Amino acid sequence: MSKALQFSKKELKEFLDTKVEQYNHPRFIESDPIQVPHLFSKKEDIEIAGFLTATIAWGNRKSIIKNAHKMMQLLDHSPYDFVCNHQASDLESLSDFVHRTFNGQDFIQFIKSLHHIYNHHNGLEAVFSTYSKTQTLQYAIHQFKNHFFEIEHLSRTQKHVSDPLKNSAAKRLNMMLRWFVRHDNSGVDFGIWKTISPSLLSCPLDVHSGNVARKLGLLKRKQNDSKALTELDKALRKLDANDPVKYDFALFGLGVFEGF
Repeated sequence: MSKALQFSKKELKEFLDTKVEQYNHPRFIESDPIQVPHLFSKKEDIEIAGFLTATIAWGNRKSIIKNAHKMMQLLDHSPYDFVCNHQASDLESLSDFVHRTFNGQDFIQFIKSLHHIYNHHNGLEAVFSTYSKTQTLQYAIHQFKNHFFEIEHLSRTQKHVSDPLKNSAAKRLNMMLRWFVRHDNSGVDFGIWKTISPSLLSCPLDVHSGNVARKLGLLKRKQNDSKALTELDKALRKLDANDPVKYDFALFGLGVFEGF
Protein backbone atom coordinates (compact mmCIF):
# COMPACT_ATOMS: atom_id res chain seq x y z
CA MET A 1 0.00 0.00 0.00
CA SER A 2 1.44 3.34 -1.01
CA LYS A 3 1.94 5.91 1.71
CA ALA A 4 -0.79 8.51 2.20
CA LEU A 5 -0.05 11.89 0.65
CA GLN A 6 0.32 14.81 3.02
CA PHE A 7 -2.31 17.53 2.66
CA SER A 8 -3.54 20.10 5.11
CA LYS A 9 -7.31 19.90 5.56
CA LYS A 10 -7.68 23.11 3.55
CA GLU A 11 -5.46 21.82 0.72
CA LEU A 12 -7.29 18.49 0.62
CA LYS A 13 -10.70 20.14 0.46
CA GLU A 14 -9.57 22.51 -2.32
CA PHE A 15 -8.06 19.62 -4.30
CA LEU A 16 -11.16 17.43 -3.96
CA ASP A 17 -13.58 20.31 -4.64
CA THR A 18 -11.74 20.95 -7.90
CA LYS A 19 -12.08 17.28 -8.85
CA VAL A 20 -15.79 17.29 -7.97
CA GLU A 21 -16.28 20.23 -10.30
CA GLN A 22 -14.35 18.39 -13.01
CA TYR A 23 -16.32 15.13 -12.83
CA ASN A 24 -19.75 16.22 -11.58
CA HIS A 25 -20.61 17.28 -15.12
CA PRO A 26 -23.09 16.04 -17.76
CA ARG A 27 -20.25 14.54 -19.82
CA PHE A 28 -19.75 12.10 -16.91
CA ILE A 29 -23.07 10.47 -17.87
CA GLU A 30 -21.77 9.26 -21.25
CA SER A 31 -19.44 6.66 -19.75
CA ASP A 32 -21.31 5.83 -16.55
CA PRO A 33 -24.18 3.42 -15.77
CA ILE A 34 -26.23 6.42 -14.61
CA GLN A 35 -26.95 6.97 -18.33
CA VAL A 36 -29.60 4.22 -18.13
CA PRO A 37 -31.98 5.87 -15.64
CA HIS A 38 -31.32 9.11 -17.55
CA LEU A 39 -33.31 7.58 -20.41
CA PHE A 40 -36.48 8.30 -18.41
CA SER A 41 -38.34 11.30 -17.04
CA LYS A 42 -41.03 9.71 -14.85
CA LYS A 43 -39.97 9.34 -11.22
CA GLU A 44 -40.88 5.67 -10.89
CA ASP A 45 -39.20 4.77 -14.19
CA ILE A 46 -36.00 6.48 -13.03
CA GLU A 47 -36.18 4.64 -9.69
CA ILE A 48 -36.66 1.17 -11.15
CA ALA A 49 -34.14 1.70 -13.96
CA GLY A 50 -31.64 3.07 -11.43
CA PHE A 51 -32.18 0.27 -8.94
CA LEU A 52 -31.81 -2.47 -11.55
CA THR A 53 -28.77 -0.79 -13.11
CA ALA A 54 -27.11 -0.37 -9.73
CA THR A 55 -27.83 -4.01 -8.93
CA ILE A 56 -25.62 -5.22 -11.79
CA ALA A 57 -23.00 -2.48 -11.42
CA TRP A 58 -19.97 -4.63 -10.83
CA GLY A 59 -17.32 -5.76 -13.27
CA ASN A 60 -16.56 -4.21 -16.64
CA ARG A 61 -18.32 -0.85 -17.02
CA LYS A 62 -19.10 -1.34 -20.71
CA SER A 63 -20.66 -4.70 -19.90
CA ILE A 64 -22.69 -3.15 -17.06
CA ILE A 65 -24.04 -0.43 -19.35
CA LYS A 66 -24.77 -2.86 -22.19
CA ASN A 67 -26.66 -5.27 -19.92
CA ALA A 68 -28.55 -2.50 -18.13
CA HIS A 69 -29.79 -1.26 -21.51
CA LYS A 70 -30.78 -4.85 -22.29
CA MET A 71 -32.79 -4.95 -19.05
CA MET A 72 -34.72 -1.86 -20.14
CA GLN A 73 -35.36 -3.42 -23.54
CA LEU A 74 -36.77 -6.55 -21.87
CA LEU A 75 -39.05 -4.31 -19.78
CA ASP A 76 -40.38 -2.70 -22.98
CA HIS A 77 -38.62 0.56 -22.06
CA SER A 78 -41.43 1.13 -19.53
CA PRO A 79 -40.02 -0.33 -16.30
CA TYR A 80 -42.70 0.99 -13.92
CA ASP A 81 -45.56 -0.12 -16.13
CA PHE A 82 -43.95 -3.54 -16.53
CA VAL A 83 -43.40 -3.93 -12.78
CA CYS A 84 -46.97 -2.96 -11.92
CA ASN A 85 -48.93 -4.55 -14.75
CA HIS A 86 -47.00 -7.60 -15.96
CA GLN A 87 -48.64 -11.00 -16.31
CA ALA A 88 -46.84 -14.19 -15.34
CA SER A 89 -46.31 -14.96 -19.03
CA ASP A 90 -44.49 -11.63 -19.50
CA LEU A 91 -41.75 -12.74 -17.13
CA GLU A 92 -40.69 -15.62 -19.38
CA SER A 93 -38.85 -13.22 -21.68
CA LEU A 94 -36.54 -12.27 -18.79
CA SER A 95 -35.38 -15.82 -18.09
CA ASP A 96 -32.39 -15.77 -20.46
CA PHE A 97 -30.88 -12.57 -19.04
CA VAL A 98 -27.47 -12.89 -17.42
CA HIS A 99 -24.90 -10.50 -15.98
CA ARG A 100 -22.13 -12.35 -14.18
CA THR A 101 -23.90 -14.19 -11.32
CA PHE A 102 -27.17 -12.26 -11.73
CA ASN A 103 -29.34 -14.43 -13.94
CA GLY A 104 -32.81 -14.47 -15.42
CA GLN A 105 -34.38 -16.07 -12.36
CA ASP A 106 -32.89 -13.32 -10.20
CA PHE A 107 -34.25 -10.71 -12.63
CA ILE A 108 -37.73 -12.25 -12.44
CA GLN A 109 -37.54 -12.28 -8.63
CA PHE A 110 -36.53 -8.61 -8.63
CA ILE A 111 -39.57 -7.69 -10.74
CA LYS A 112 -41.87 -9.59 -8.34
CA SER A 113 -40.25 -7.95 -5.31
CA LEU A 114 -40.45 -4.49 -6.89
CA HIS A 115 -44.14 -5.10 -7.59
CA HIS A 116 -44.53 -5.87 -3.89
CA ILE A 117 -42.61 -2.73 -2.85
CA TYR A 118 -44.75 -0.43 -5.02
CA ASN A 119 -48.05 -2.12 -4.17
CA HIS A 120 -47.60 -2.68 -0.44
CA HIS A 121 -44.96 -0.17 0.71
CA ASN A 122 -45.75 2.88 -1.44
CA GLY A 123 -42.57 2.59 -3.49
CA LEU A 124 -38.80 2.69 -3.06
CA GLU A 125 -38.56 6.20 -1.65
CA ALA A 126 -41.15 5.52 1.03
CA VAL A 127 -39.25 2.46 2.30
CA PHE A 128 -35.93 4.28 2.59
CA SER A 129 -37.54 7.41 4.01
CA THR A 130 -39.40 5.44 6.69
CA TYR A 131 -36.17 3.95 8.02
CA SER A 132 -33.79 6.86 7.49
CA LYS A 133 -31.89 7.53 10.70
CA THR A 134 -30.39 10.81 11.85
CA GLN A 135 -26.81 9.86 10.91
CA THR A 136 -26.89 7.30 8.11
CA LEU A 137 -29.03 5.36 5.63
CA GLN A 138 -27.34 2.02 6.26
CA TYR A 139 -30.11 0.81 8.58
CA ALA A 140 -32.63 1.82 5.90
CA ILE A 141 -30.78 -0.38 3.39
CA HIS A 142 -31.04 -3.30 5.82
CA GLN A 143 -34.78 -2.76 6.26
CA PHE A 144 -35.28 -2.36 2.52
CA LYS A 145 -33.72 -5.78 2.00
CA ASN A 146 -36.09 -7.25 4.61
CA HIS A 147 -39.13 -5.84 2.79
CA PHE A 148 -37.79 -6.76 -0.63
CA PHE A 149 -37.60 -10.42 0.35
CA GLU A 150 -40.61 -10.68 2.65
CA ILE A 151 -42.56 -12.31 -0.20
CA GLU A 152 -41.83 -15.84 -1.39
CA HIS A 153 -38.46 -15.70 -3.11
CA LEU A 154 -35.46 -17.61 -4.35
CA SER A 155 -32.86 -17.83 -1.60
CA ARG A 156 -30.05 -17.43 -4.17
CA THR A 157 -31.35 -13.97 -5.11
CA GLN A 158 -30.77 -12.52 -1.62
CA LYS A 159 -27.06 -12.19 -2.31
CA HIS A 160 -27.80 -9.52 -4.91
CA VAL A 161 -29.05 -7.05 -2.27
CA SER A 162 -26.33 -6.08 0.20
CA ASP A 163 -26.85 -5.72 3.94
CA PRO A 164 -24.70 -3.17 5.82
CA LEU A 165 -25.65 -4.81 9.11
CA LYS A 166 -23.76 -7.88 7.88
CA ASN A 167 -20.63 -5.77 7.34
CA SER A 168 -21.18 -4.98 3.67
CA ALA A 169 -20.18 -1.55 2.32
CA ALA A 170 -23.31 -1.86 0.10
CA LYS A 171 -21.53 0.02 -2.68
CA ARG A 172 -24.22 -0.39 -5.32
CA LEU A 173 -27.15 0.64 -3.14
CA ASN A 174 -25.23 3.63 -1.77
CA MET A 175 -24.51 4.64 -5.37
CA MET A 176 -28.20 4.35 -6.21
CA LEU A 177 -29.09 6.47 -3.18
CA ARG A 178 -26.63 9.12 -4.35
CA TRP A 179 -28.34 9.19 -7.74
CA PHE A 180 -31.83 9.67 -6.25
CA VAL A 181 -31.15 11.91 -3.23
CA ARG A 182 -28.38 14.32 -4.26
CA HIS A 183 -29.63 17.48 -5.93
CA ASP A 184 -27.49 20.18 -7.48
CA ASN A 185 -27.39 21.95 -10.81
CA SER A 186 -24.85 19.70 -12.54
CA GLY A 187 -27.42 17.45 -14.24
CA VAL A 188 -25.80 14.14 -13.20
CA ASP A 189 -27.65 13.06 -10.04
CA PHE A 190 -31.45 13.24 -10.14
CA GLY A 191 -32.47 14.62 -6.72
CA ILE A 192 -35.95 13.10 -7.09
CA TRP A 193 -36.19 11.93 -3.47
CA LYS A 194 -37.07 15.03 -1.48
CA THR A 195 -37.84 13.26 1.82
CA ILE A 196 -34.22 12.28 2.53
CA SER A 197 -31.36 14.67 3.23
CA PRO A 198 -28.14 14.38 1.17
CA SER A 199 -26.28 14.75 4.46
CA LEU A 200 -27.26 11.14 5.28
CA LEU A 201 -25.69 9.63 2.17
CA SER A 202 -22.65 7.34 2.27
CA CYS A 203 -19.95 7.12 -0.37
CA PRO A 204 -20.15 4.15 -2.73
CA LEU A 205 -17.01 2.39 -1.51
CA ASP A 206 -15.21 0.10 -3.94
CA VAL A 207 -11.65 -0.75 -4.94
CA HIS A 208 -11.11 2.54 -6.80
CA SER A 209 -12.63 4.97 -4.29
CA GLY A 210 -11.13 3.02 -1.39
CA ASN A 211 -7.59 3.11 -2.76
CA VAL A 212 -7.79 6.83 -3.56
CA ALA A 213 -9.26 7.57 -0.11
CA ARG A 214 -6.37 5.73 1.54
CA LYS A 215 -3.80 7.56 -0.54
CA LEU A 216 -5.37 10.88 0.49
CA GLY A 217 -5.42 9.90 4.16
CA LEU A 218 -9.22 9.78 4.34
CA LEU A 219 -9.31 6.07 5.15
CA LYS A 220 -7.00 3.76 7.08
CA ARG A 221 -8.96 0.51 7.26
CA LYS A 222 -7.73 -1.95 4.62
CA GLN A 223 -10.97 -3.83 3.92
CA ASN A 224 -13.75 -2.17 1.93
CA ASP A 225 -16.48 -3.10 4.40
CA SER A 226 -19.12 -1.33 6.52
CA LYS A 227 -16.53 -0.28 9.11
CA ALA A 228 -14.43 1.34 6.40
CA LEU A 229 -17.55 3.05 5.08
CA THR A 230 -18.25 4.53 8.52
CA GLU A 231 -14.66 5.79 8.71
CA LEU A 232 -14.84 7.34 5.24
CA ASP A 233 -18.24 8.90 5.99
CA LYS A 234 -16.79 10.72 9.00
CA ALA A 235 -13.87 12.05 6.97
CA LEU A 236 -16.04 13.28 4.08
CA ARG A 237 -18.58 14.91 6.40
CA LYS A 238 -15.78 16.98 7.88
CA LEU A 239 -15.18 18.34 4.37
CA ASP A 240 -18.86 18.99 3.63
CA ALA A 241 -21.48 18.05 6.23
CA ASN A 242 -24.42 18.90 3.97
CA ASP A 243 -23.29 17.07 0.83
CA PRO A 244 -20.48 14.65 1.73
CA VAL A 245 -21.07 12.25 -1.14
CA LYS A 246 -20.31 14.81 -3.82
CA TYR A 247 -16.74 13.64 -3.16
CA ASP A 248 -17.62 10.29 -4.73
CA PHE A 249 -17.11 12.08 -8.06
CA ALA A 250 -13.59 13.08 -7.01
CA LEU A 251 -12.56 9.71 -5.57
CA PHE A 252 -14.05 7.74 -8.45
CA GLY A 253 -12.72 10.07 -11.13
CA LEU A 254 -9.23 10.09 -9.68
CA GLY A 255 -9.21 6.30 -9.45
CA VAL A 256 -10.84 5.29 -12.72
CA PHE A 257 -9.92 8.08 -15.11
CA GLU A 258 -6.59 9.28 -13.70
CA GLY A 259 -5.15 6.09 -12.21
CA PHE A 260 -4.40 8.10 -9.07
